[in-house]
Amino acid sequence: MIVARSGTLFAGLIAIAVIALLVALASGSANITLVETIDAILGNGPDNTRSLVIDLRLPRALTAFSVGGLLAVAGVLMQVLLRNPLAEPYILGTSGGAAVAALLAMMFGLGSLVIDLAAFGGAMAATLLVFSIAHGTGSWTPARLLLTGVVLAAGFSAATTLLLALSPDQNLRGMLFWLMGDLSFAFEPGRTLGLLGVLIIAGVLAARHLNILSRGELQAAIVGMPVSGFRYLVFAAASLATALSVTTVGVIGFVGLVVPHLVRLVSGSDHRIVLPASALAGGSLLLIADTLARTVMAPRQLPVGALTAAIGVPLFLILMSRSRGSRQLG
Repeated sequence: MIVARSGTLFAGLIAIAVIALLVALASGSANITLVETIDAILGNGPDNTRSLVIDLRLPRALTAFSVGGLLAVAGVLMQVLLRNPLAEPYILGTSGGAAVAALLAMMFGLGSLVIDLAAFGGAMAATLLVFSIAHGTGSWTPARLLLTGVVLAAGFSAATTLLLALSPDQNLRGMLFWLMGDLSFAFEPGRTLGLLGVLIIAGVLAARHLNILSRGELQAAIVGMPVSGFRYLVFAAASLATALSVTTVGVIGFVGLVVPHLVRLVSGSDHRIVLPASALAGGSLLLIADTLARTVMAPRQLPVGALTAAIGVPLFLILMSRSRGSRQLG
């Protein structure tokens, strides 16, 4: 029964991902049919259509899918690490540190490469700062780490607001779009796809440890699991996934918070299913949101982060209501 249900879940998620990818490749300011899109992917059709699909739309679509998957996987890992259903990838101030560093680079008119490096460095530095403060003179606890992250995130948010207020008017639009998620310049999906693949494989192999750790550190220690070392690995993996996502497309919220809950409502809490299913669902959600962001009011683009919430909130509420109704019937 469980195998059949998980097989149906993965078949459905893969079908949604493939359909979302084809629609993303076919949609835009110059619409083409799905048949022409498939021909272009296979190397057939006119040169201009192949260039449009392969060189312009495919890298952006793959980046959107891989970043959505990374955020969802990071959300799963953070919820296991902190044993808190409200934990999400940005809760340790990662996005705040990246935002402050990237906005400083934008204010000084530096190039895109320097902005990316600054965002990545700021994200990792913020995460390490949170961890070092929470650790103190002894071992950190999930509650202490969570509280430290929330406080420092508030400080980073204040610094971001101050930087926006001091920035020249001509830079504000680019800064705001980066803060709300922008895939306009996402043409190199190799890094995010590679990291997503590594995290999925490693997560599935370590699913038993994740299942045990999610029940509590005491139970994990009783069965002989190296709790401290494994927590460091989970922390590092989630932080790296979040930092690379922020560096690639800016700050996109909601995906890492809600997608793991959606998957758990459907599949249960076994991380052999939850982690890869969350990657597929998160990637599809961000891919659909990005397609809508660049087509609904074309040629104007909407902020992707707002659309992820607009799509995900109704889905989450519907699934929650159905889950509650099924429990009452049971």
